Amino acid sequence: MEPLLHSEQGRKLLRLGPALLVFTSAFAARFLPEWGRLALGLATAGAVYWAVSWLADKTVRSRQEECRLGEELLQSQKMAAVGQLSSGIAHEINTPLAVIGQEAELLLLDLESEALKSRPELDGTREGVRQIALQVERCREITHKLLSLSRKLEAIVQDTDVNALAEDMALLVEKEAGLKSIVIHRNYAPALPPAATDPALLRQVILNLLNNAMQAVGCQGSVTVSTDMPARDRVRITVDDTGPGISPENISKIFNPFFTTKPPGQGTGLGLSMCLTIMERLGGTIQAASPPGQGARFEVVLPLRRQAA
Repeated sequence: MEPLLHSEQGRKLLRLGPALLVFTSAFAARFLPEWGRLALGLATAGAVYWAVSWLADKTVRSRQEECRLGEELLQSQKMAAVGQLSSGIAHEINTPLAVIGQEAELLLLDLESEALKSRPELDGTREGVRQIALQVERCREITHKLLSLSRKLEAIVQDTDVNALAEDMALLVEKEAGLKSIVIHRNYAPALPPAATDPALLRQVILNLLNNAMQAVGCQGSVTVSTDMPARDRVRITVDDTGPGISPENISKIFNPFFTTKPPGQGTGLGLSMCLTIMERLGGTIQAASPPGQGARFEVVLPLRRQAA
């Protein structure tokens, strides 16, 4: 029945259904007694009412679905255009950024030479040049993320020890966490089977989640890395933190490009968007949750079999 509703000819035929039912009932009523005609009339009226209601409801739902699909198509076309535009802009910006960065480094070398190093009146100039070099590097990071976001990621899928990979990333951030009095807890499931994924891309996702968790905690807190199997054919990596959590109005936006709750200058809003893109390429999922008063939790689920896109 559904294909009929998606064609104008089908809708016209369905509109004739109640009329045909009334005509058939009127013809049959000629051969029935009076009580039979009454019963047939009531049954016909009920059937016509049900048919008209069903047809109206299906037509409305079909139109709503068409509108929704049209909006999604338009949004996907907009995002594709934005991706192409941002890729071109990133390429154009990289060249002058490289020149500015190189000139800033040369100027800083001159200011720190033996002839000028002893002049305290140049301390402000040195700090200004360092800030220029720092902001240039930040701009480079943003353009590289834009290029990665618009570029198709080719996953090299292989069997991967998820526990070992998670431990490598935990060890990588543990020294920085110690400086902020943040404790990294581990809760790895024993005898975890290997997952079919790209280790390099998965490292990028886990490292980004760990860095985000430490930034959310700030200091005097903890981050927990866990692994388990939510299903027989799935492996899950979970990153929990004891930070302030994510507000309900932001939880649905955190994977959008350029959305960030960090202060200006401390985040580009592309990290979680990149994580979502990577997980789609790997055939997995990434989800966020923030129970009230319990910090934030990010779950990465990977297939055991080769399902990478």
